[in-house]
Amino acid sequence: MLGLNVLPIVPNVDESAVEESIPANLAEKRAKMKAKAVWGETHPEGCPIIGADTLVELNWEILGKPRSVAEAKEMLRRLSGKKHYVHTGLSVIYSGTETSTVVSSAVYFRELTDREIDEYVMSGEPMDKAGGYGIQGRAGAFVEKIEGDFFAVMGLPLCRLSTLLRESMGLELTDLK
Repeated sequence: MLGLNVLPIVPNVDESAVEESIPANLAEKRAKMKAKAVWGETHPEGCPIIGADTLVELNWEILGKPRSVAEAKEMLRRLSGKKHYVHTGLSVIYSGTETSTVVSSAVYFRELTDREIDEYVMSGEPMDKAGGYGIQGRAGAFVEKIEGDFFAVMGLPLCRLSTLLRESMGLELTDLK
């Protein structure tokens, strides 16, 4: 969406190795770990490395990606009718210099029926998403409102990313095409 050529690289990291009691800080630490892992493997000349990590927090508890249909349904039941937070950590490494941040948004779910939860989970959509839902898909119908950045809830806060790229590289996005 930013008009950049991107090469996705999945970092070889163990996210569970990062310890942090504050969920927003954990997202940022994981993003840094991912970016550093890719930087350590590739060192691409003239190319920024972008690391990102998104997690869902409900009452200070992190809701990761569901490991089963039952767990996905339980997560959605817990989120039903409640406010929760989505934290997306960002890290940009360019020429060996790292810049990082976290963008946090409050998401309010309406009350969900058991049938809605069952049908959504059976679609398969929630199984690879933090908190068991993707706001950019069918679960968008569950969201009453957002306080913050929609793109951060999706997993990549575009405005903040473009600012980090500009700050770290000294270039405008139009210079990167």
